[in-house]
Amino acid sequence: MTAPDAAAFRRAAGRFPTGIVVVGTSLAGTGHAMTVSAFTSVSLDPLLVLFCAEKVARFHDAVLKAGIWSVSVLDEESEKTARWLATRGRPLDGQLDLIAHHPGPVTGAPVLDAALASLECRTTAVHDGGDHSIVVGAVVGVGGPQDGGAQDVGPQDVGAQDVGAQDVGAQDGGAQDVGAQDVGPLIYFSGGYRRLAAD
Repeated sequence: MTAPDAAAFRRAAGRFPTGIVVVGTSLAGTGHAMTVSAFTSVSLDPLLVLFCAEKVARFHDAVLKAGIWSVSVLDEESEKTARWLATRGRPLDGQLDLIAHHPGPVTGAPVLDAALASLECRTTAVHDGGDHSIVVGAVVGVGGPQDGGAQDVGPQDVGAQDVGAQDVGAQDGGAQDVGAQDVGPLIYFSGGYRRLAAD
């Protein structure tokens, strides 16, 4: 064990695999979106989720001001989308023009058409988290592939590497194993985008 520094912390934290989502919001008629790995469910009663937004990002102020946001769970075919919406300094206007999306029916926040699943949320609390803000939201809408999500296509190798896990264990009795799906989730691990290994 060594004394912690930023580089060592990033390496250690990067060994924890996470899913990838796009969080979107709409402010004054402009759609904003950002790739996020720091996302998690919080509570079933009431339904709460959270994500972390870097304070220096343009998205941070937009989503806090709007007070509403969407979560689009990315599939393994969506690496280009994830990279684009994680690019610093990308143009604000038109950043979603080449990505199929639609306004969420509850909040109007942009939801990606290719999402494996989607949520719509209203901010209930914002906590200080150092150089990030921890944004907690009440879930006010839930969507799945049948609502304009993932297309029925087979998984393709888009440059991601296999994580090695075969399937996802059920959480809260609701998750299905990957074998029941045509396309798995996009994973971030050890500084790169990965995909679950095929059975």
